[in-house]
Amino acid sequence: MGVKTEPGRLLIKNVEIFDAVADRTFAGHVLIEGRTFAAVDTSPIAEDAATTVIDAAGRFLMPGMTDAHVHLVGMANTMIDLITATQSQLAAATIVRAKDTLLRGFTTVRDVAGDTAGIKTVIDADPALGPRIYPSQAAISQTAGHGDFSFQFEPPTALGGKPSRAEEIGFLRVADGVDRVLAAVREQLKLGASQIKLMAGGGVASVYDPLYTLQFTPAELRAAVEAAADYGTYVCTHVYNVPGIRRAVEAGVKCIEHGHLSDEPTIAMLADHDVWLSMQPFEAHDHHLPDPDRARKNQRVAEGTAQVYEWARKHGVKLGWGTDLLFEPDHNDRQSDMVVRLGQYFTNVEALKMVTSGNAALFRLAGERDPYQQARLGEITVGAWADLLVVNGDPTRDLGVLADPAANLALIVKDGVIVKNTLVT
Repeated sequence: MGVKTEPGRLLIKNVEIFDAVADRTFAGHVLIEGRTFAAVDTSPIAEDAATTVIDAAGRFLMPGMTDAHVHLVGMANTMIDLITATQSQLAAATIVRAKDTLLRGFTTVRDVAGDTAGIKTVIDADPALGPRIYPSQAAISQTAGHGDFSFQFEPPTALGGKPSRAEEIGFLRVADGVDRVLAAVREQLKLGASQIKLMAGGGVASVYDPLYTLQFTPAELRAAVEAAADYGTYVCTHVYNVPGIRRAVEAGVKCIEHGHLSDEPTIAMLADHDVWLSMQPFEAHDHHLPDPDRARKNQRVAEGTAQVYEWARKHGVKLGWGTDLLFEPDHNDRQSDMVVRLGQYFTNVEALKMVTSGNAALFRLAGERDPYQQARLGEITVGAWADLLVVNGDPTRDLGVLADPAANLALIVKDGVIVKNTLVT
């Protein structure tokens, strides 16, 4: 296995190219200079002694995949780890598991809860360590909301109680009232957030909030949106139910995370307001819950997947794709399974675009806070970030080849750096 640890001049020739812009592939050659694509051509590209050349022998080439809803700290650590481990252990585990994510072919992720800005800095300096990260830092919750993981016998922080362990490690932040929400948003921006995540409705993994609950008042949501906009970025919200989605949209939120309990008029509302829906193709077995109540909530959410996807397609909603895996590090390979599962709801080409150029368009909502705005993401075009996968098999015909990245990802390049190479150079 040849690994190039610094970007330079890299030519990958004789590939079938899916550029994630057009719907069809074409035979050609790709040249990388530094961290971006310098040429994408159907004609041969000149070689010289300074060029590393890889002959892909007709294999399929596509952009690196992206995941719009991850929790890298939560994926790398169990719930017990988050309660008992030191900050350094949590961070070390996160970097190790981040490399696993990259080796599954995910070159960019949007992290929507967790202290990952520092990890982003480390990875940016050594691209082979893991995917690019759009960090949200701590997700912000009201008391008794989806992000309140304090114990019932502890007084809320708004009433003088101490922060929960989840707040101490920067995974969550509990804030009540406009002033505290403003402070919490500004705190995450100060810590390096590229976008802001709020909990606007009930959740599955949390204890105190049934799925029907509304979280944050309209004034609190508007305050968060205004504070984020002042920094040139946007707010996304965890929410499943109809009233919560509508309240969030009316407050100016730009992206709904989940939405599995929506109805058709509310999905149409997203299209009318140009709001993104960041969905996950959930099935009940994706998460293992510790008690019957949370298992029932999980089942309800999973049952909404197919219908919401159908309505979103019908109304032309902008769709992002993510996984939302948590606290089961030994099962993170579901990330690959959930890419393949998109084929149940979309054509293979639609699915591939969603996990590449589609998510990249969602990430660009970060505007001035976009840490990677110097080049385009998620496409094989001149000037775009040099992130690519060479695949054994053609996922436009069979998405299933992406379910086994160890066997079928023959070459992974991120930022012009060869992360994995099983081809002859």
